[in-house]
Amino acid sequence: MAIQIPQDKLAEIRNAADIVDIVSERVALKKTGKDYTGLCPFHSEKTPSFTVSSTKQIFHCFGCGAGGDVFDFLIRFDGISFPEAVQALARRCGIQLPTRQMSPSEKQAVSEREKLFDINKKVLAFYRSQLLRQPAGEKACEYLANRGFSQEIIDRFGLGFAPEGWDNLVRLCRKEQIPLNLAEKAGLIVPRTSKTGYYDRFRNRIMFPIVDVTRQVIAFGGRVLDAEAKPKYLNSPETPIYNKSRSLYGIHAAKEKCRETGIVYIVEGYFDLLAMHQHGIANSVATLGTSLTSGHIRMLRRGYAKKARLVFDSDTAGIKAAHRSIGLFMNESVDVEIVVLPAGEDPDSFLFANGQDAFFEHAEAAKGAVEFLIESAVDAHGLSMQGKIRVVDELKQPLADIQDSVARSVYIRHLAERLGVDESAILERVRAARNQPGRAPQKQVPSAPKAPAETAEKPYSAKNRVEARVVGMMIQYPEIVPTIENQQIIDYFEDIQLKELAELILSHPPKSTDDISQLLNRISDNSQRQLIASLAMGEECWDQTSCEKLMAQFKASRKRRHQELLDQIKTAEKNNDHELLFKLLKEKQKQAVKSG
Repeated sequence: MAIQIPQDKLAEIRNAADIVDIVSERVALKKTGKDYTGLCPFHSEKTPSFTVSSTKQIFHCFGCGAGGDVFDFLIRFDGISFPEAVQALARRCGIQLPTRQMSPSEKQAVSEREKLFDINKKVLAFYRSQLLRQPAGEKACEYLANRGFSQEIIDRFGLGFAPEGWDNLVRLCRKEQIPLNLAEKAGLIVPRTSKTGYYDRFRNRIMFPIVDVTRQVIAFGGRVLDAEAKPKYLNSPETPIYNKSRSLYGIHAAKEKCRETGIVYIVEGYFDLLAMHQHGIANSVATLGTSLTSGHIRMLRRGYAKKARLVFDSDTAGIKAAHRSIGLFMNESVDVEIVVLPAGEDPDSFLFANGQDAFFEHAEAAKGAVEFLIESAVDAHGLSMQGKIRVVDELKQPLADIQDSVARSVYIRHLAERLGVDESAILERVRAARNQPGRAPQKQVPSAPKAPAETAEKPYSAKNRVEARVVGMMIQYPEIVPTIENQQIIDYFEDIQLKELAELILSHPPKSTDDISQLLNRISDNSQRQLIASLAMGEECWDQTSCEKLMAQFKASRKRRHQELLDQIKTAEKNNDHELLFKLLKEKQKQAVKSG
């Protein structure tokens, strides 16, 4: 059985799924008049140009031109297909989609992503059962209790247990009729080297489900009980539904508190994250066995918080992590501070030993990232002549990674004053680091698929700008459509794309300005859908008088064009330019056909 998507079901889903709610889960929106605005998730910007209309149920970016309805947003942001977007929203709204028997080719088109989500959901239930209801999980429960974790936090984050044995999940897949190749694609089982079967990836580990902002299980992390076992942590590989460079552990539980406070705490481990939440610091997320990327930071800045506090270990590895992160934060315009805990402590151990108040004391004393790096380097190398050289050498690359030249200059000056070294000497080292031959550019991982360049808003010429206003008027003031049709205004359009769109509106005129999503539903071409969203978001307030004024302006412009054509014909006759004259007469004949 496979899903069909009739028009009435699409309309039902649109009516049930408010686009503002869907978008605001991924982008921080601010009420601006009757609409909502925020930083566009599809291109880099510092001033919000991304607009969502709750009345029209569409979005549009005035910067890159991306636009459409709630389905278009999910397709772009989550990188999924139209059927997948429909399925996701139907599931969210509790709407049952009809099914019928499909042909083999139709069955093959059923969403692989949906199947992977379903597999992860079943596997999570298995892990949870093993932890809470099976003898195999008793040791894991005891381990969690000894570390101080409450049952409430275990349940809130859905912790489970993968029992010992090589084929527990393999047998579960056979029992639940889960195709083994899909379980492998989900990263849950691994092919044997002999190619005669599969074995479980996770064995004898406490399991942490990794959940996205919509609370879908996208992957798993596992931690051994035996401190001597290796590797201590094991994560799912990347899959069609899991990209570690765009995923953060605990984001689903942290997003509301992040928006409320404007601050996000970033820690490095699963247990650190659980400790933060158990001690009431809910605006906390954790990286997933990878360094922070620009994708992580962009996602946090655009959707959840404008300020970040890194709670890395104060050892060498933690300082290196701060080194790698500083340029990323600054290049994404995110204020970042480093919370320094006592030597040998991590958030998990510190919170259980000292509590929330003591943690906040350290958090309020957090240093700016560059100040932290400078003081850490000074502590490590001292202020001897050789020490100063080492400090500059250690900091030249983090400073070089800062793209904002003003910020980079300020920090270089601060470092020069701190060390008592000539500023120009440090600047020379930093420039050399920036211009180092063969240096790879800093990796930029987008938080979502970027809008292609060709989808940017079309820069209409002066003569066609009026045509665009006419189409916008038809969308925003549907009452004028019969008059447009009676006066045959569209026959005089010169822009092919605008003319096709206007003809579509004439054949299926919207009942009201709130009916734009129904119009979008009739168009499959992405550029046309974005054009509709752009025109629908226009700021003009239409009424009968303003509409008639625009139509009169349009007719006058076409009359001027006709007169210009006659003048050009006379000039071509006078100059005996037969080739140009033929072209002009052909154009005049076309105009005569239209006016006739």
